Amino acid sequence: MQTGDNGGREQWGSRFGFIMAAAGSAVGLGNIWGFPFQAGSNGGGAFLILYLIFIAVFGLSVVMAEMTMGRMTRLNPAGAFRKLGGGGWPLVGYMGVFTGFVILSFYIVIAGWTIAYMWFMLSGVLATPDAEALTSTFTGLIGSGANPIVLAAIFMTLTAGVVIGGIGRGIERASKVLMPLLFLLLIVMALRAVTLDGAAEGIRFFLVPDWSKVTGATVTAALGQAFFSLSLGMGALITYGSYLNKQVSIPSSAAIVVGLDTSVAVLAGFMVLPAVFAYGLNPGEGPGLSFITLPAVFAEMPAGTLFGFMFFALLFVAALTSAVSLLEVVVTFLVDETKFGRKAATIGASLVCFLLGIPSSLSQGAAAINVFGMSFLDAMVWLSFNLLLPLGGLFTALFVGWKLAQRAVEAAAAEGRTFALGGAWLFVLRFIAPIGIAWVLIKGLGIL
Repeated sequence: MQTGDNGGREQWGSRFGFIMAAAGSAVGLGNIWGFPFQAGSNGGGAFLILYLIFIAVFGLSVVMAEMTMGRMTRLNPAGAFRKLGGGGWPLVGYMGVFTGFVILSFYIVIAGWTIAYMWFMLSGVLATPDAEALTSTFTGLIGSGANPIVLAAIFMTLTAGVVIGGIGRGIERASKVLMPLLFLLLIVMALRAVTLDGAAEGIRFFLVPDWSKVTGATVTAALGQAFFSLSLGMGALITYGSYLNKQVSIPSSAAIVVGLDTSVAVLAGFMVLPAVFAYGLNPGEGPGLSFITLPAVFAEMPAGTLFGFMFFALLFVAALTSAVSLLEVVVTFLVDETKFGRKAATIGASLVCFLLGIPSSLSQGAAAINVFGMSFLDAMVWLSFNLLLPLGGLFTALFVGWKLAQRAVEAAAAEGRTFALGGAWLFVLRFIAPIGIAWVLIKGLGIL
């Protein structure tokens, strides 16, 4: 562990540790579960190309913006906006902390399902290709009341156990193990999928674009996936950047993080789509793709029990690395802004977050807990992804591009160096990124 110049604040022990942690923050269920579903629903290859373009055009720039704000201030999102902007800007930071808290409350519920499914795979509960039986297993789990709540509590405890150890002994140490494990599992699963009989059709679907099928909805889906897959708009990368020393180049580190995040999504596509096509199933099935369709594939696949367990272990690891970053946002905020120590902040935030997650879990069948015509969980998802995250990302891009401007360019470079592409970066933050994020916000709210 190293300490920084802000009251003995911790720093990442190495650039590798920071990159693993930041990549872990970005990589989550949206990459491994969401991306294959989105690609399967939106034309495969054309969606992939659009997604890669949007990641490169504006995703990388906003990642750099958040990391730079964190390192400039060595503070949580609210403190960073207060120190750099004053006025009403801290509200953006408070919104980011709140957003991370809300997302974590339902994230632990979904992550808990992956724990159950690892056991289901090993116990033979999923050893059937019958879609009706698999659907019954899934709905029976999520609607059973106590069981998914207990699983959410277990996942919340594991997340808190990592965060309570701090940056060096907790998050960095865990990330150095979990992220290589995630990539190993992904590569093994992808290799198995692409070597299945009949996988070639799925590979073609994923890699060969059919531009005739591209619509405005395809572009919007790719734009949204590029934004949400990087965990932008909730202050996670501001928080992680606040523990980064001045000798590290933010542009190159951000490029590696974005590259790793994108690699996970692409590998997930190779893992899921060829397997789904090999068994003649529908690649565009949302939650059912992971919990119903893929178990049917594993049931017919040689050594399917092993590969099925590995798949849900993969989902679990991806969920854990993201959950750690979500909780760290709240914990860093409490430590910076109040008199709470890390241990007390972690335990308190985890408990309140778990309690907020209970109605999300119960709303999936055990109790009729609805908000504005949606289940409580769906309402929390809508609030986070359709409103709060795009707003956070939009204000961050505008703040760094216009308010900080050249100060941000100078701060992004490693100490003693310059950032040659600083002007282009500011142009993207000022014009390109806001347009893209505003479009995600408008479509999410159903304005157009």
